Order: sequence, then structure tokens, then C-alpha cells
Amino acid sequence: MNLKNKVVLVTGASSGLGEQICYEAAKKGAIVIVCARRIQLIGQVKENCSMLSQNEAYAFQLDVSDPQSIERMYAKVKEEIGTVDYLVNDAGFGYFADFVSFEQEKIREMFEVNVLGLMLLTQRVASDMLKASSGHIINIASMAGKMATPKSSVYSATKFAVLGFSNALRLELKPFGIAVTTVNPGPIRTEFFAKADPSGSYLQNVDAFVINPNKLAGKIVKQMNHPKREINQPLIMEFAARAYQLFPKVGDFLAGGIFNQK
Repeated sequence: MNLKNKVVLVTGASSGLGEQICYEAAKKGAIVIVCARRIQLIGQVKENCSMLSQNEAYAFQLDVSDPQSIERMYAKVKEEIGTVDYLVNDAGFGYFADFVSFEQEKIREMFEVNVLGLMLLTQRVASDMLKASSGHIINIASMAGKMATPKSSVYSATKFAVLGFSNALRLELKPFGIAVTTVNPGPIRTEFFAKADPSGSYLQNVDAFVINPNKLAGKIVKQMNHPKREINQPLIMEFAARAYQLFPKVGDFLAGGIFNQK
């Protein structure tokens, strides 16, 4: 697959899955736009991308919880680069806790980052994709958006929202030649869990299901020119999510038992 001179914008790209998606796209010759809050990290990711692609790469600071930050960043993209061919909405975070003790400020922040910011940036990019009659939007949701587990009530709610948004958007944009893919990963071995689960026990408890971010990034980039409705990983959790819908009692047993390791 060749992404030579195609423009790929990735949010949450300073580390983890977002960073690896940048590198996989760069290996295919893409012009990668690295976006994240941590300006001290995105410059190095940009340089790595340029080296891998032997092409231009860009880095823009972006706080997806701030609408003005989104508008400033995207104005720079349009002025300096042009139309985005592939948008990867990876920015997001989680925090695991019992809902009855969940801080309202954390709820607001999680929705601003995981849902509202994603929707605003997507709206801006999709408007220009419509003019070009082409494009591919990839939203990183979660298996938590298909199968909620205890202590993930707020995080699951944000990812259910991303999944519903993506499903409707895919139908709206398909007639205009624009694809929408939802990626639903289980736990990924990244620093996400440093914030979501400070105890560090969750990843150890679900070690058999933990995903390598490099491999998942490769799968995502591989599908850029061959859009799929969804990418679900790992397969055992995809099966569990299907069981959750088809056999609710079995689904509750899996969600509240085997996959309840927080």
C-alpha cells in the first residue's frame, strides 16, 4: 500500500498508539501531521516521521478539549498544507472509578476530550473532504464502547458516544466518497493506564488480552486505502462484545467477571 504524498493528520500523537500510527503512515510515504498537547514530544515524532517517509512532516500543538485550539491548529493545516486525506482521531483518556464517587470535573473533561473535541475537529475536516469528494476518517473508540465493565461507566459512556457518532457519520458521508472507520481496541500497552489506573494492577490482570500498539497501528494504516466499517481487537473481546449483544446474560457474566479486572 502506498500513501505517498497523502496527508495524514493524527491527534493524540505524542505517544502510544497515535505515535505508532504516525510512524506506520510515514513508512508508506505519507505527509504526517503530528498533533498533541505535549509540544516537547511532538517535535521528535515529527522528525522521526520525516526520516521514515523521506517527505515533509509537521507538528502542531493541539488541546482537543479547547475549541479555540482546534480552530487555530486546523487553520494552520489549511494554510500550510491543504486538504487532509486521512484523519485519525486518537486523542482521548480514561479514568476508572466507581461512578458514585466520580468527580464531576473529570466527567466534563473526559467528554470534552473524548467526544466533543473529536466531533468538532471531524466537522472541520469533513467539510473540506466533501469539497474534495474523498477522504477517510478513523475514530479510535474502544471495546468499552461495545461492552461496559464496572468502574468504566464514564469512559464507556464517552466511547459509546464515539461509536454512535461514527456509525451515523459513516452513513452520511458514504454517498460523497468519504469513508468512516471505527477502531475498537481492548487494553493497549501504553501510558494510557498510568492515568486510568494509577495502581498499575489492571494491565497485569488482563495481560493475556493486552494489545501491542505497533501491531494495531499497522492494521489501522493497512486499512487506510481499504476502508472497513470497524477494526476490533483482540478477537476474543470482539467475540465477547457480540455475546454481550446476542446473549445479554452471558454478556453480563463476561463483563462483570472475566473482563472485570479493575
